[in-house]
Amino acid sequence: MHTDIPLIDLYLTPWLGKIVLALVIFVMGKWLVDHLSKVLLRVMKKSNLEDTLVKFLSHLCYGFLMIAVVLISVQTLGVNISSLLALLGAAGLAVGLALKDSLSNFAAGVMIIMFRPFKSGDSITTGISSGVVDDIGIFCTMLNTPDNQRIIIPNSTIISGIIINATTLPTRRVDLVVCISGEDNLLAAKQTIEQVLALNTRLLTYPAPTVGVDKLGSTSIELFVRPWVLTSDYASIKAELQEQLKLALDQAGIMIPPRPAPVYLQMPPQL
Repeated sequence: MHTDIPLIDLYLTPWLGKIVLALVIFVMGKWLVDHLSKVLLRVMKKSNLEDTLVKFLSHLCYGFLMIAVVLISVQTLGVNISSLLALLGAAGLAVGLALKDSLSNFAAGVMIIMFRPFKSGDSITTGISSGVVDDIGIFCTMLNTPDNQRIIIPNSTIISGIIINATTLPTRRVDLVVCISGEDNLLAAKQTIEQVLALNTRLLTYPAPTVGVDKLGSTSIELFVRPWVLTSDYASIKAELQEQLKLALDQAGIMIPPRPAPVYLQMPPQL
């Protein structure tokens, strides 16, 4: 005997139960992901990680967990997610190939944040660029130059080259060269330089400053002057010492010979 079943009971009722179950799974999954993300965020902050890395990892974990919740909810509706995962994988591969340069910058940014070769506020030299680190991003790093210009460098360029960090250590050595005439008294010049160093209270006593002969020329003598200072005082003391040494040598009657004029290559006259 044939029994007529209403279409609403035949199609809508089964789907209605699946939709309600999928919504419940999604809402509960999102609530769980939110709480897990907050716990993960607190744990990473207690581990003294860089703020940039903490924010990025927390957003990345939240995104992956939410994708998992959505896939579980979709599977509850009876949808085969195998083909969906294959489609997402193919799309991810295509996007990865299209954005390979950006992904290399991203990977380099993660390495910079994790291994910390420099931090914000450090004075660094990388490649042909020098400046103070203003911001370390996931894809690029921003430097400010002493004349107030902004340099934006891709992270892959930084990580693939040599990085010189001038401010990571607490002390630095100031390397100066003083040139005197070959006719002047060498011992008197050394004593004058050592007196200038002894009177400067910002110089470190350990390691002790060193003064010695660097080069002997036919008409001049070059002396090296190497005091140690706090890294924060490096630039100001270097300029200060050069002025003090020049005034002290002038007062002692010790002459600094003029530098020879540069020789320029001259082209032969055309006939």
